[in-house]
Amino acid sequence: MRLVKILVSVAVSILILLIPTESFGITGLTIVEKRVIALFVLAALFWVLEPIPIYATSVLIIVIELIMLSNKGFILFRNDVGNPGFGTLLNYKSIFSTFASPIIMLFTGGFFLAMAATKYRLDLNLARIIIKPFGDKPKFVMLGLMLITAILSMFMSNTATTAMMLAILTPVLALYDQNDKGRVALALSVPVAANIGGIGTPIGTPPNAIALKYLTGSEALSFGEWMSFGVPFVVILLAFAWGLLSFLYPATTPKVTLNIKGKFIKNQKAYIVYATFAITILLWLTDFLHGMNSYIVAMIPVAVFSITGIINKEDLKKISWDVLWLVSGGIALGLAMEKSGLAKNLISSIPFENFSPLLIIGGAALLTLVMANFMSHTASANLLMPILAALGTSVASLAGYGGLSSLIIVAALAASMGMSLPISTPPNALAHGTGAVNTSEMAKVGVIIGAVGLLLSFLTIYVLNLVNFIK
Repeated sequence: MRLVKILVSVAVSILILLIPTESFGITGLTIVEKRVIALFVLAALFWVLEPIPIYATSVLIIVIELIMLSNKGFILFRNDVGNPGFGTLLNYKSIFSTFASPIIMLFTGGFFLAMAATKYRLDLNLARIIIKPFGDKPKFVMLGLMLITAILSMFMSNTATTAMMLAILTPVLALYDQNDKGRVALALSVPVAANIGGIGTPIGTPPNAIALKYLTGSEALSFGEWMSFGVPFVVILLAFAWGLLSFLYPATTPKVTLNIKGKFIKNQKAYIVYATFAITILLWLTDFLHGMNSYIVAMIPVAVFSITGIINKEDLKKISWDVLWLVSGGIALGLAMEKSGLAKNLISSIPFENFSPLLIIGGAALLTLVMANFMSHTASANLLMPILAALGTSVASLAGYGGLSSLIIVAALAASMGMSLPISTPPNALAHGTGAVNTSEMAKVGVIIGAVGLLLSFLTIYVLNLVNFIK
């Protein structure tokens, strides 16, 4: 089956390369642009069908670009250079640089913080402290659980956070009666909170970081600026999700006790972790005072933890390299679409000027949400954001509604709200694996939260435009 998926995907991509683009109403494309289209189709099919791991698809994208689209690629793929219809090849150095993009460095810093926090039990102790005031009534325990999950997901991997919180929940779920709907609510609360919480910061989830890649110059957003609308978004949607779960799946069990054992480690390295974590977040929030952007600040914990031995070579093996490679492949795909001129040419071939700006923004959000329910959130963002970036800068009527910024932000928010199926996101898969929740229950909650989240994202864009936050 895997071989069939690969052969079908490659065959479709080659067919796209051979069919005249005029057949689709697109004229004037160069040879290089046609190659980029074929690569885009191949990436989309591989990311949807997953005949190979999704991070491997990203590596494949970069290698194909180096061979077929770069100025140092295979000679047979660049023997028409100088021909007006050939197009512009990409600089091979710019393709390689996607592995060390500032976005990748931002995530690397986040991974170092998360690893150190887990290694010195900072995450577990924060969970113990924050959840304690919520008592033992099921719905309030669930609220505390969602709160700490969302907070941790802003700075740690959603998957790692979910795994940790579900491990704490497992003995509690076993105490519930099989017919108690509160068991479903508790199991669903963790992945829902993890998916929503990631929206709060640029490092909370890859789609946010990918969005920052396209928000540059006058439209660039700092770490603190993203949090200024991301955190309120999380608070409102999290409150709605808690109310929804409490309503749909009320608990009959009178009391729930979460037994989270542990205490803060008190040694030199632990104090360094606590201080570095606090200082890094503080620097991210106060870039307007010290002038360092979030990418530079992200390297501080990398240096501190490496020098002090808090993160050693064995820990480095645990970094989510697959996430970094997945994001790199998306950046490389966006680079090819931008530098070849394909993105702008595709946008110009469709009369978007005749469409309502609100329809364009709404369509972008809905398309992202639908894709994110059936494939990786990161892959969805990787595929759509290069096109949306070109759309945002090409359609003049969007300027009155935030233009590029509105499209990119709403797509990033929508990508994180794809949580209707076990395959939508790893936290969902982990929750489904507990056996406490079935697919129909997950779909019901995911669809409702996704719909409300879309409405909230439009409201967010409206408010940001109203206060001239986005330009």
